[in-house]
Amino acid sequence: MGETLLLGQTLAFTGDPFAEGPDAARHDPYGAVLIRDGKIAATGTADTLRRAYPGAWITDHGDALILPGFIDAHAHYPQTAIIASWGKRLIDWLNSYTFPEEMRFADPAYAAKTAKRYFDLTLAHGTTTMASYCTIHPDSVDAFFAEAKARNLRVLAGKTCMDRDTAPEGLRDSAQSAYDDSKALLNRWHGQGRLSYVITPRFSPTSTPAQLSALGALWAEHPDCLMQTHLSEQSDEIAWVKSLYPDARDYLDTYEAHGLLGPNAVFGHAIHLEPREIVRLSETGAALIHCPTSNSFIGSGLFDMTLAQVVRVGLASDTGGGSSFSMLRTMAAAYEIAQLRGNALHPAQLLWLATTGSAKALNLQDKIGTLAPGMEADLITLNLASTPAIAQRKARAKDIWEAVFPTIMMGDDRAVTQTYIAGQPLK
Repeated sequence: MGETLLLGQTLAFTGDPFAEGPDAARHDPYGAVLIRDGKIAATGTADTLRRAYPGAWITDHGDALILPGFIDAHAHYPQTAIIASWGKRLIDWLNSYTFPEEMRFADPAYAAKTAKRYFDLTLAHGTTTMASYCTIHPDSVDAFFAEAKARNLRVLAGKTCMDRDTAPEGLRDSAQSAYDDSKALLNRWHGQGRLSYVITPRFSPTSTPAQLSALGALWAEHPDCLMQTHLSEQSDEIAWVKSLYPDARDYLDTYEAHGLLGPNAVFGHAIHLEPREIVRLSETGAALIHCPTSNSFIGSGLFDMTLAQVVRVGLASDTGGGSSFSMLRTMAAAYEIAQLRGNALHPAQLLWLATTGSAKALNLQDKIGTLAPGMEADLITLNLASTPAIAQRKARAKDIWEAVFPTIMMGDDRAVTQTYIAGQPLK
């Protein structure tokens, strides 16, 4: 394959803006990214790279901002059709909307149709990697991975496991079938192309201790896989967990006691944590995923972003509990929630969460999430004046942060002018 040189504004993180501030990012107002064989081969100023690679095919994006593709670190693709359903508390929402919809995924054709629609929607919004829960049906996992492989996407997913009678009969497996199905799916898909299998107990209230132990055993056999689940999303959920696991020290202990805590553990929400839980999450190197639109839509609470000082934190839409497929809207919600806790997140921190931060949370920082040589060329370009309202505010910008912040707060899929998957343009 030949070389392609993308021209435009570039923004690359060389450090963590939560530790170093905005100086952790490097902005080139007239920058370039060289793509070769699906990966980033070089970055720098446009003039430098044009001289160094005179034979490269040039795609000039003008003053659009070239970024790594957005990474959605916690989503439920089977809930695509029920996004923005009238809200209730978590448990009511699951019973009213989620579980009835997930039962439809016993039909492989319905699963395949939904997977196609889900990727169409997320890619239009500039999301190039997502970590998704599927349903208890192995066909739902096959549908997701087959569609992702056909599009050459880097994605992560797993069969959602539930064996307690707290889940409806049509969505229950068993400790043994959860182990067997997950192992078979892992062997079929993990490492195929750009796909990663994730061991996925839904959450402690819908799994028996036996099932959690079975999945802990599977994880011990395949420690390179991630394990994803939910943690401390709502106060009434925590009380429910205490009633089901009376001997557990706290919610996290229901996972830790069954071998489901470690450096490849990824916990969604984590809003109402106990001090012991924070210590153990930090000690074990686990990651937390902030789901701001979901947390506000279902009334869960306000995530504490200062946790990013002691644990890895990623960002996610949590669709369909989350109310948008857009990671721009998700960043805006993260900003708003942090404001309610007295913490004004800088635009550098917001963009980092949706790219490098989420890559680190998913232990994919060596593959995606930043503009650097050797990284996979999953990229997007953003028009920072995509609507009249955004354009008139951007016209007053004194630096890149003032220029990009209106798009974070008010942008949508109209701002995403191009999406590249492994160097190939989609539009």
